[in-house]
Amino acid sequence: MKILLTGANGTVGEAILSRLGDRDEFEFTCLDVTEHPERETVVADVTEYDDIRPHFDGHDAVIHLAALVDLSAAWDEILRTNVIGTYNVLEAAADAEVERFIFASSIHVVGMYELDLAPELYDSEYDLALGHETPARPDSFYGLSKVFGENLGRLYVESHESPLGSVHSAFTTNTREFPSRFYSLRIKSVRDDAHDHPYGLAEEGVEAGLWDRDSEDYEYMAERLKATWLSHRDLGDLVERCLTDETVEFDSFWGVSDNDGKWVDLEHSREVLGYDPQDNGAEWTGPPSEE
Repeated sequence: MKILLTGANGTVGEAILSRLGDRDEFEFTCLDVTEHPERETVVADVTEYDDIRPHFDGHDAVIHLAALVDLSAAWDEILRTNVIGTYNVLEAAADAEVERFIFASSIHVVGMYELDLAPELYDSEYDLALGHETPARPDSFYGLSKVFGENLGRLYVESHESPLGSVHSAFTTNTREFPSRFYSLRIKSVRDDAHDHPYGLAEEGVEAGLWDRDSEDYEYMAERLKATWLSHRDLGDLVERCLTDETVEFDSFWGVSDNDGKWVDLEHSREVLGYDPQDNGAEWTGPPSEE
């Protein structure tokens, strides 16, 4: 299977490649706005359609990660990269007749729940389990852009199947037959390889001089990541399930490990995709050096 990976140089892209990049059944084309020092990269900008379009031909799947990940970013910045960029990538996939599209959505599509209820909801005893059909409550323009991306994907895969038939063309500009499968992964927290553990965020703060290990800030960040962590192992499993699935037309799935305090319901991901997360942040009592 030939897979085009946008935003390949980012944290999630690196994690996917570390788990699936050496697999014989997958052949990745890495696309990013900058070169990578250790692997071949197609340098192209998703905000420029003509820049990216030639690189989609001949691929079986697109994993779209390229985005501005900044909860404080202004609307015009988010609009260009996350909204127009996502539209361009979907258009290019449709033009190239790519069947399968995996979209990196985010927990921030429902981020207001966390803003309202943290830190209590990080407790495994807290009574909250958001489903994949829970109404969106974005916490930022970034979260809003992911709501847009999810619904744009739904338009692409469902509009050409409308029972309105030929009349349907009067109501939409999309009459493409591709992509025909769209997987929205609402990813929680993925850290880089050195911090791929539930104390990763807390340790990053120590390294940056923001707090000490015995501080309340350190404890807060550790408790949060124990609830929101998506390990590289579980991310690889989830993406592989989407790449090999033959049942989904459009659907949304939570991207999180099987943490006791995850506050989302993974049963849909298990039932539809067979997702089988192996890691649980609650099992950790300290960073790797202290385990």
